This record gives sequence, structure tokens and C-alpha cells, in this order.
Amino acid sequence: MTSPVSEPTSSVQLDVISEEIAGQRIDNYLLTRLKGAPRTLIYRILRKGEVRVNKGRIKPDYRLQAGDAVRIPPVRLPAPNEPALVGQGILNALESSILYEDKALIVVNKPAGLAVHGGSGLDFGVIEAMRQLRPQCDQLELVHRLDRDTSGCLMIAKRRSMLRHLHAALRGDDEADGVTKCYIALVRGRWPGSVRRVHAPLMKNNLRSGERMVEVSPEGKESLTEFSVLRRFGDFATLVEARPITGRTHQIRVHAKHAGHPIAGDPKYGDDEFSQRVRALGGKRLFLHAVSLAAELPDGSRLEVRAEPGAMWDSTLARLAADE
Repeated sequence: MTSPVSEPTSSVQLDVISEEIAGQRIDNYLLTRLKGAPRTLIYRILRKGEVRVNKGRIKPDYRLQAGDAVRIPPVRLPAPNEPALVGQGILNALESSILYEDKALIVVNKPAGLAVHGGSGLDFGVIEAMRQLRPQCDQLELVHRLDRDTSGCLMIAKRRSMLRHLHAALRGDDEADGVTKCYIALVRGRWPGSVRRVHAPLMKNNLRSGERMVEVSPEGKESLTEFSVLRRFGDFATLVEARPITGRTHQIRVHAKHAGHPIAGDPKYGDDEFSQRVRALGGKRLFLHAVSLAAELPDGSRLEVRAEPGAMWDSTLARLAADE
């Protein structure tokens, strides 16, 4: 590994990337390297070309290679006595929501409404909070992402070796068994038992406001979600299980809408009238929850984790059942 610098300096730093670091995105590397630096600062110095790799400009998603020479400009980092970025209440909530932890991996039941990382006007997300909770872990990285308003199982690697293993599993590489992720969602109307698979290509579009939207398009990437009915609430709503076979942005939300059954509380792809009726029952959230995941770990053991959706979810479904 490179030799870490614990104190910010006024001079340019030059890091040579080792095999252990190779494969990591430059933005994530800088977030770890420049401890305490806000994500907005990281993207600003990348955008301005102040960070160079092998004397050339790079984009935030550039993946480092062994032997790369990374130029890091002088930056001002928060002093040790400055207030912590994340409040203690959120830290306590995240600590209590940890579902699994070992020397190389953490799985947390991410709350709805909390982004997985800072940026786009957000000072922090789950990963920044976890770095504050686990300051001794200098390689913490998100294994995958969940939408801000989606709750449930989220994997965070504590070691680069675990990150590489799980990324290979998510890609479906031959050397690693896949990661199985299962979601539950409350959707509008009576989902027919005959609709078990939604196979529709998805394409991302960015609006003028910078908001990312996804739509079904023949020009999009192949996308497949398997659905099954868990419970019907008359003709008003259905609780479904969703298993994304591919991993596209907003996949379950867009596929549910494409099937004619948008998810309750979805501000982008939902039905406003349906969402308002669910909200009136106390359901003030997006009703999409990553309820479980399973993966084979590097030592051959099988990890299986389940996350409960919480009191608001349960009480809303109880009120729906009472209204049948």
C-alpha cells in the first residue's frame, strides 16, 4: 500500500499505487486517502484536473492500476478538533442497524431516506457515517448501492480483498458464486399471478435539473426482474417479492411501473393518488425494502442476512389488512 499521510500538508503528494489498491475507483481512493474530505471537494479537485494520474486528467470513475502515479494537490482537511460530520443520533441508529460484521464485511439495514454516500447537495451518507463509526478501518467501501429512499440490506467491505470478491460475485464471474438479493414492495392494484417476470431493457436519462430518470427503451440495457405475490389487499394493493436478476439503476421501480403496478410512495415512477392513500394510512415512505441477501464468502462459508422493514411498514400493512 501507499504510505498514508495523517496530517494535511501544503505540498503536492505523489502516491504510487500498489497491487492491493489496484481496481479501486479514484474518487473512492481519494475519500479514503484524504480522511475527512467532503465528497464535494473530491469531485471539485478531480473536475479541475488538480488530481492527475500518470500526469493526465482522469474522471471520478477511473479505476486505478498497479504502478499508477497519483498526484494529490494540497487540500485543507478538517482539523481533529472540528465537529464530526455525522451527528451522534444517526451514528447510534446505524450502529444498532448492523445485521452482520466480521473482519472484512459489514451488512447494515439502511434506513429509508438516508443516501448511501454524500454528494449532490448531501454532506454525508451511510459510507461517511460508517467511516466515522469505524475510524480504524481505512478501507471501508460500498459493495453496492441502494436508492436513498429504499431501505434494507447494504454491504460495506472493510477490506479490498472482500470488495473484489463481492464485485466479482455481483458480476457473476466464474470464480465466485453470485449474490442473491431479494426485495419486497407494496404496489398499486391487484398484481396478477401470471406476471412472474418483467423483461424490459432500461435506459438512463439525465434531465436538465440533473435528476436521473430511467425508462424502458429498446435502446437500453437488458434488464430482468422476477416477481411473486406475497399478499393481496383486495384490488387496492399487492405486497410482492422482487428479485433483480440484473442490477440496473431504479430497476425494480421502473419494472413495477412498466407492469402497471407502481410502488407506493415512489416520487419518480409512482402514482400520486395511490401513494397519497397509502400515506394517509401512515405510510410516509417509499415501499421498497431490500429484505434479504445471500452470498458465498471467500472462505467458502455462506452468508445469509435478513432485514426487517420496520414499524412504519408493518403498521401500514396492518391498516391495509383491517380495511379489506
